[in-house]
Amino acid sequence: MLSVAQLPDRGEIRVLDPAAGDGALLEALLKRMPVDTLSRVRVFGYDTDPSAVVRASARLQNAFPDVSILIEEKDFLDHVLSLSADSDLFSDTRSTLMPFDLVIANPPYVRTQIMGTEQAQKLAQSFALTGRVDLYYPFLLGISRVLSEGGVTGIITSNRFMTTKSGQAVRRALLSKFRIMHVWDLGDTKLFDAAVLPAVLLAKGTKQIVDSDVEDIVFSTIYESKENAVDHVSNVMEALTMSDNTVVSISDGRNFLVRHGLLDNGESADGIWRISTASSDQWLATVHKHTWNTFRRVGKIRVGVKSTADKVFVRSDWSALPGGRPELLRPLITRYCARQFKACIPSKTKHIKEIMYPHESTSKGRKAVDLSLYPIAARYLELHRTTLEARSYLIKAGRAWYELWVPQDPAAWSSPKIVFPDISEKPTFWMDTEGGIVNGECYWLQCEREGENDLLWLALAVANSTFIEFFYDHCFNNKLYAGRRRFITQYVEQFPLPDPARKESQIIIDLAKAIHSELPSNAADQKISELNALIWNVFGLNVEEVPR
Repeated sequence: MLSVAQLPDRGEIRVLDPAAGDGALLEALLKRMPVDTLSRVRVFGYDTDPSAVVRASARLQNAFPDVSILIEEKDFLDHVLSLSADSDLFSDTRSTLMPFDLVIANPPYVRTQIMGTEQAQKLAQSFALTGRVDLYYPFLLGISRVLSEGGVTGIITSNRFMTTKSGQAVRRALLSKFRIMHVWDLGDTKLFDAAVLPAVLLAKGTKQIVDSDVEDIVFSTIYESKENAVDHVSNVMEALTMSDNTVVSISDGRNFLVRHGLLDNGESADGIWRISTASSDQWLATVHKHTWNTFRRVGKIRVGVKSTADKVFVRSDWSALPGGRPELLRPLITRYCARQFKACIPSKTKHIKEIMYPHESTSKGRKAVDLSLYPIAARYLELHRTTLEARSYLIKAGRAWYELWVPQDPAAWSSPKIVFPDISEKPTFWMDTEGGIVNGECYWLQCEREGENDLLWLALAVANSTFIEFFYDHCFNNKLYAGRRRFITQYVEQFPLPDPARKESQIIIDLAKAIHSELPSNAADQKISELNALIWNVFGLNVEEVPR
């Protein structure tokens, strides 16, 4: 941070931490300031926790008795929300009207659900944010309003904004309000105590709205790897100094893959942020050359049903109820059924679920069933009426008290569909041909055009291949701890499909169907290995030619 900062030659050097906590970041920054500048440094810190303010003040004043330090009990975002067109962020005193030369921050990670609706809406409106807003989003953008032109900020934050749909507005705004110099995705290093996967941004302030070009933004990533290490260092920070494409071990025994390249957002201001290197770009260019379309062409990817009262609607012991087994029960597909190509039977009886599904399709669309036609189900639901009616949002939406909150289309369940869990280390997609209802922890994809069901089988084959793991990591790299990937709509809909008219594609489709019918068996396992090689080849690649 200090290596790229151009501190004022004379006068004050203004430093801010908008979420100071116990003052650790400010202390670390001041320790690295040139000694001959400390007499000119003025430090400002804000925190909403009065005990943190006391601790930070004592810590900094003891360590730097000759530095001007002011740590106050204030909410940084309250200042942001009080902005008007003709006022600066800090309008309470003359001293805080001036911009800051250095801003260091580790904003709090709080979801809108915890913040409260009113504050979330104000923040969203002020910063043109949509969807689910994490508290650190407006913190990031608020910093741009107080950083001087040419001033430098270093921010420790969650890496979620780089790859999620809710982060689109933040990505766009960061590129227009800062001159970003370097991004570090610290992945699953567990470098900090917080559960989030961290990232660090280094950026300069600018008064001009800059071009959202990302060509010159350096992007580094570090994620745990199962590959053999070629070097050893003591810790994660030292590992980051290694050259691109190096697998390195650290003193606790973990191995990490270190990558250095440039930030690529697909030439879209709000596009997903990924690392671009010469080898990965060449690999993706080959894939795109052999891509006919994407999974989006097959159909819309939907999330499973959500009852918001699972204890009432979802059970494994329906037959044991005193009133008898009720009507309206349907088999429920859950993450415990997950297996590539074909669902498995959960090993534990308690994980074999059925759902009471009180919806039907009519010529006018979906509607709630007439409970008078299902007396056992009606008696059961009446027993739980208080719980179900407590879902006030459902009642306010004009829905019947016994409905599921998100039932999806009852007519669609009987058609073949690809199902997959939201989170898994390896891609795990399977074909359901038995009319099961998909639970809300999984997604499903159904063919929307008549006569194109073979596209589903082609997509199933691609989705379960080792090729798609590398494609995912090149394009999205949204990994959680232990290498688990997020298979969400915005990623899966971009998975590539080869031309279904090709002879190779027809072979792939036939193999996928055969695997589905033969699982579990050694013959199916052999076909899976054969299928993997075919998927790589159909995209113009060899399995051996795998760039990281």
